[in-house]
Amino acid sequence: MEMNLPSKESQIPCLVKIEPENGIYTLRTFDTSGRQFSNGHELVAWIKRNWEPIQFQNPDQYIQLLHAIKDELADLYE
Repeated sequence: MEMNLPSKESQIPCLVKIEPENGIYTLRTFDTSGRQFSNGHELVAWIKRNWEPIQFQNPDQYIQLLHAIKDELADLYE
């Protein structure tokens, strides 16, 4: 799963990439720096602590992102 989120704070969209089968849990922030996480749960916790829907051009995309991550992680346990 890969999702770009155009933000109000940067010309370059934020990016979240999750590939559980390859152990990839990364994101690109508003300042275009990258972050890597050990698992999807750490990534979600960071997003909830550091991002808010109003920071994005389409705030609904933030909610869609969280749902997409949940769905992606749920596939691990099926």
